[in-house]
Amino acid sequence: MTQTRAQNQLASQTSPYLLQHKDNPVHWRPWGPEALAEAKASGKPILLSVGYAACHWCHVMAHESFENAEIAALMNDHFINIKVDREERPDIDAIYMSALHMLGEQGGWPLSMFLTPEGEPFWGGTYFPPEPRYGRPGFPQILQEISRIFREEPQKVDANRTALTKALHARSLKDARGTPPPDLASRVAGKLLQVMDAQNGGIQGAPKFPQTGILTLLWRNYLHTEDEAFAAPVRKALDHMCEGGIYDHLGGGFARYSVDAEWLVPHFEKMLYDNALLLDLLTLVWRTTGDARYAARIEETVTWISREMIAEGGGFAASLDADSEGEEGKFYVWSQAEIDAALGEDAALFKQAYDISPAGNWEGKNIPNRLHAADAPFDTALDEKLKPTRQTLLALREKRVHPGWDDKVLSDWNGLAIAALARAGAAFERPDWVELAQRAFNFITGTMYVGGRLFHSWRQAKLQHRAMANGLAAMIDAALALFKATGARAYIEQAEAWVEELDTHYWAEPQGGYYFTPNDADALITRIRTVQDDATPAANGMMPGLLIKLHALTGKLHYLERADQILAAFAGEAEQNAFPLASFLASLDTRLHLVQIVLIGEGEAIAPFRAAAARAPLGDYVLEELAPGDDLPDAHPAKGKTQHEGKPTAYICRGDTCSLPVTELAEFEKQLAAAR
Repeated sequence: MTQTRAQNQLASQTSPYLLQHKDNPVHWRPWGPEALAEAKASGKPILLSVGYAACHWCHVMAHESFENAEIAALMNDHFINIKVDREERPDIDAIYMSALHMLGEQGGWPLSMFLTPEGEPFWGGTYFPPEPRYGRPGFPQILQEISRIFREEPQKVDANRTALTKALHARSLKDARGTPPPDLASRVAGKLLQVMDAQNGGIQGAPKFPQTGILTLLWRNYLHTEDEAFAAPVRKALDHMCEGGIYDHLGGGFARYSVDAEWLVPHFEKMLYDNALLLDLLTLVWRTTGDARYAARIEETVTWISREMIAEGGGFAASLDADSEGEEGKFYVWSQAEIDAALGEDAALFKQAYDISPAGNWEGKNIPNRLHAADAPFDTALDEKLKPTRQTLLALREKRVHPGWDDKVLSDWNGLAIAALARAGAAFERPDWVELAQRAFNFITGTMYVGGRLFHSWRQAKLQHRAMANGLAAMIDAALALFKATGARAYIEQAEAWVEELDTHYWAEPQGGYYFTPNDADALITRIRTVQDDATPAANGMMPGLLIKLHALTGKLHYLERADQILAAFAGEAEQNAFPLASFLASLDTRLHLVQIVLIGEGEAIAPFRAAAARAPLGDYVLEELAPGDDLPDAHPAKGKTQHEGKPTAYICRGDTCSLPVTELAEFEKQLAAAR
């Protein structure tokens, strides 16, 4: 049967999220020139629906409304309906989510935005129920009223459209240039202490997101000051996340967030980026504390990634769904009877350890957790004793219907995961973790880097869209992390090529900083330029620190100058609202406190020194390994330093000052601890 223009057109897409909607009676179109041209020709407004494959409330709205023939008929009659995967098109999501915020609405997914035929937003929301609830209209009533206003009151639509598009353009062109004061990061860290939950960890209230950027900023401030006031909330948050229901105690890995204030009940979807960022933070904190709890969660999370998140070709998949068999969390929860039947005489020990009861701790079921032990030292012996019970239940769980797996490979999320695995592998002396990171990096460079340009998404042998600036920044971080772990200079060369790509296609003049999308991307109503982190770090937050490290490693002044340009470009914004600027403040911290380590010696002779550096309690550092007789760039503070008495020799540099030659490993470790 030949498909007509009136039908749902998602069947030819590769996005798992779009394919979830290919059988809806809604006449969905993918975003693109054809859909926009159809809207203009029809004169109908656009209903833009943005979500992602692992999103629970996206599934709920799909079942309630998009699979409902009567509601679908209203949508088809009055709108051109466009469905977007926010992970595949974060540029589109960023624009229209910003517009929703400008309407005074709280963001979230599914994002439901109403646009003019030209793609300009004029109203929107998130999830809408299929019928009126709590005094608010249902989705059918909203559809009818928006359609009526569009036809009968175009002045209202035009007023909203004009205000929103003007505000979106102004945001991207905002001039917030200034000079960031040296104490900015420490002042912000001090203010953040006031909003931390002293009992449960994390930001006060619910729902609770990991907020790894904020916790990292607090920890780095602790490293500089040794003030326990900054360390305590980080450890509290990590301890409770590591023992809460947000952590999968059987399979490893963290869910996206907790719906309650205690970290007990997760929103069960598992995202690659959350686990990458938490892995990195846990490794950073472990390097100071040596905490066995963090070491266990790091290893378990890496094991989960290697077992469940490897996509075709060796890249990392995007996510696991919250739902299975149409029910949120069904894959992960247990009844007491199931535990008893599976574990027999070992059930009592497991039930006591993991909060299992007849009544359950969530909707009559049990979410395994150890929150009762979160504030006590980690009991390694008990954990080892419980390991066989966890393995038994994991094997049994594997027989259940699995949540949906979104196996598209995203360059930005892969960059975060590669960097985290490389740093963890170096710190724990796990070459297999480093190799896991290298395989993913090789997939990105071999498959998603074409003609000197990085692409954003890959699935089923199909590349989609030029990379966002965040993707290039994350992959530069991955390259630098792998260079530090392996010493292979090719990673530096690749990082430099990606910086050139950013400078050529993303740089904003005259404001400074990078646009989110390149200058040759598909035309959208505006180009976003932001320093604010969302669920992942912003390119303009990450890049100053990365450029500073590239300057240290290459001696090229351009990188330092560009880093300072970006720091200056957003300094004013950091002074006004620093809460979403954690990665920017971390880059400022790198500018002020970067440690440069030089190791001189032959091959394996310096391996113990390399390992000591990787596990040292430092916020940020770069590492250069030289053979005797090699030299450093002219601008390097250790320029001209030589091997001492034929022994493996280390120099530790802060600013323009370097240590005396260090040839004893114990002394090297002592000086590294003092350098933080």
